[in-house]
Amino acid sequence: MQIMLDLPQDLEQDLIRQAAQSNIPLQTLILEALRQLTQTTPNIVDKWSDTVLSYEGMPDFPAFESYRSELLTPSEPELF
Repeated sequence: MQIMLDLPQDLEQDLIRQAAQSNIPLQTLILEALRQLTQTTPNIVDKWSDTVLSYEGMPDFPAFESYRSELLTPSEPELF
């Protein structure tokens, strides 16, 4: 597949400079950048922060499971 892009002059010069500094062809630099962009996930938080993961709770607070017997049974939704 071939794609033609009109790049702003400053971006074109930056790409040419980076390709020369990396000693790789311009096409390779652009392909690597596109692959990296498409293979990484966007800035979506897909895990809990270290603060949340390291939370140990309060030692004198009852465990949630101790309240399980007091929970109400969920009602079945009426479909018809």
